[in-house]
Formats: sequence, C-alpha cells, structure tokens
Amino acid sequence: EVQLQACGGGLVQAGGSLRLSCAASGFEFDDRTIGWFRQVPGKEREGVSSISIPYGRTYYANSLMGRFTISVNDAKNTVYLQMNGLKAEDTAVYYCAAGRPISSSLTKETSYNYWGQGTLVTVSS
Repeated sequence: EVQLQACGGGLVQAGGSLRLSCAASGFEFDDRTIGWFRQVPGKEREGVSSISIPYGRTYYANSLMGRFTISVNDAKNTVYLQMNGLKAEDTAVYYCAAGRPISSSLTKETSYNYWGQGTLVTVSS
C-alpha cells in the first residue's frame, strides 16, 4: 500500500519555525521526486519545494526567499521541510507528494501521482 504521511504542522507565532515530515512507503522511494505543496481554502494548490531523491536537486518557490529548507533521510524514506521565519501568509494545509516530474513541471500537481493527507500550518501574527 502506497503511503505518504505528512506531519509536523501546528500553530506557531510569526517568526517561529516548524519542521514538516513526509514518511513514504509502498513504492520505490529512491527514484522519485518528493514535493511539498500548500493550499489555502479557496485558492489553488501551490508548489513550495521539491527534492529529487536520486539526484539531490532541490527546488524552492521564489516567494519563500530562503526561509524553507528541504532535506531527505534516505534510511527512513522521509523528507523534511524546515520552515523558518514563518509568516501569516504561510498559513495553509501542506501536502507532500511523490512523482517523476520533469524539471519544468516540478510545481505541477499532475506531475505527482502519490499524495499525502496534508498537515495544517497556522501562523499567528
């Protein structure tokens, strides 16, 4: 059974930090890209960051301005998203996803075929 379990969300004050985790199982983790997306109610899902597991290449949305860092623990099949300097506009449900996107489609939902259930991040101002 394919599973992507995202956790680590919560309530944090502006300027604070959270680390999200995405634990993967049930598929070939080593040849996938893991992406983090976020969605605010009423808005489209936004690609935040991604990491290519076999090549280590990372992507970050320009809007993050260096505040987030994505990393992987291969032994645990887990990808992390360290979020620092959180702002109220970072409030969203964060999802992790797995797929084989090409470089020009890292932020396209259709490039990912496995999705986690989402974890809510709330940043109070």
